[in-house]
Amino acid sequence: MHKIVAFLRAYFQGIVMKRIVVGAILAAGLTQFLAAPAQAAPRTDPVKALRATLTPGKSVNIVSTAKVDSGRGISYTLDMDGMVGFGPEGEIASDTSQSLQYSKTVMSGLKEFDMAEDAALEELPLRVISSGHDDYVSGPRFADVLPQGTNWVRYMFTDLPASNPLLDVLETTTLKALLAHRTSGRGGVVKGTIKADKLVEVSRSFASHFRGYSTSKPVSTISYTLHLSSAGLVERVTAIGVLRHWKGSVLRVEADTRYSAWGRQATVALPLKGEVLDQKQLEGKVPYQVPGAWN
Repeated sequence: MHKIVAFLRAYFQGIVMKRIVVGAILAAGLTQFLAAPAQAAPRTDPVKALRATLTPGKSVNIVSTAKVDSGRGISYTLDMDGMVGFGPEGEIASDTSQSLQYSKTVMSGLKEFDMAEDAALEELPLRVISSGHDDYVSGPRFADVLPQGTNWVRYMFTDLPASNPLLDVLETTTLKALLAHRTSGRGGVVKGTIKADKLVEVSRSFASHFRGYSTSKPVSTISYTLHLSSAGLVERVTAIGVLRHWKGSVLRVEADTRYSAWGRQATVALPLKGEVLDQKQLEGKVPYQVPGAWN
């Protein structure tokens, strides 16, 4: 996917870039959701409520969609659903299904230059199991390169995929900052705006993907809405960011994540050792960087 995006930027914008990392992919908003019924204001501080769930063996279900738009019709969306497991300090593991889709403009350009087959591989669904600093990736795109009996490719030294590419409210420091920057809050709905230079100081996930967009002038901003349950837990977060890179590029990012089944017992089971090959063992046959959401 990195090769494709870099090529398209050169073709459509006349700018040759050394590297484009598709991983912080971004967000949603293509689906119109029905308005939720009025909700009672939370009785518990949301940060305290989140901390109370961060215990080994507990988890939350997520459904997230993200879109990144570079302008001139060049965009892609990425959907993710699954579960995130917790430890005392927060997220420690996840098991998700993920899918990518390019815009019509992207696909049209790729077809003209016989690169549609590469894009089709990128759009095949993936399953990603993350634990510690390793990602285990499986899906149809690896069917022709993995030997029989092997179903997973392991990528080492990776980050856990954020539940939301812009605002990962599973980070207590991020949630605390969003509450502090709210402009309104009523009936369990909190709205606000936060600048990228402030968010990068408190959010590990935002910093890992968008640090280059946190020092631009004018400062990049993210507007957001949090929907809280009566227990103070986040049920949904939507965010829109206009991110300006210090080198001059601009991304419009939209993200929408829903959370459910907070605190349910769950265990993320890793693939069996005999079913896994490391990415280095398949060098040249599989992507160098881990594919999938926000990576």
